[in-house]
Amino acid sequence: MPRTDLYRNVHMGQRARMFALAADLGAADLDEPGALTAHAERCLALTGELRRHADHEDTFIHPLLRERAPAAADALDAEHVRLDAAFVALDARARDLPATPADGLPEARHELYLALNEMVSAYLVHLHAEETVAMPALWEHTTEDELEAVFAAFQASRTADETLADLRAMLPALPPPTRTAIVRGAVGATPGEEHRTLAAVTTTLTPDQRRHLYADLGLPETWALHG
Repeated sequence: MPRTDLYRNVHMGQRARMFALAADLGAADLDEPGALTAHAERCLALTGELRRHADHEDTFIHPLLRERAPAAADALDAEHVRLDAAFVALDARARDLPATPADGLPEARHELYLALNEMVSAYLVHLHAEETVAMPALWEHTTEDELEAVFAAFQASRTADETLADLRAMLPALPPPTRTAIVRGAVGATPGEEHRTLAAVTTTLTPDQRRHLYADLGLPETWALHG
């Protein structure tokens, strides 16, 4: 039976959002009203999200990793130094974009695009290290009960709104069986509110993803509308 993976699902969601933002920024029509501010804010929101994610890992995962596999923890610490520099560079470019004069805008947009992709490149290396070094080290040096306790502690730290935001961000990037299992668990955890929970967690899915999910759950698509 597969062991608990503390990184896989959330990392899949992060990759999807990073790639989408890079593609959107590259193709953006910055002459549209509000486009400069909107794209700058998306970049700043991304670095904010990734910093919070790092804080969560430092709080819930890495203390156990450092205790049981210090060499793996040291490798991740080195990655954080490089990532922090990439975050700072991207934030600076994003904050400067909305105030850029029109004649400097094409170059400023490209500099932001390059900074974003540099950050994405660094972050992909970091994700790979967590998935291929840190998680295997945890599997080797911890029990399944300990890993489940780490995940449970993180879940307990989240408010209902934060948990909902986490699911909405992650679910579109997951394969159907994984998505269905997570949604089934979320719905089952809210007795009496199942309809509302299902409607709330599926707002970011595409129509095809939503149809697939409802079919896997054995429910008509209108089920969530009748709570």
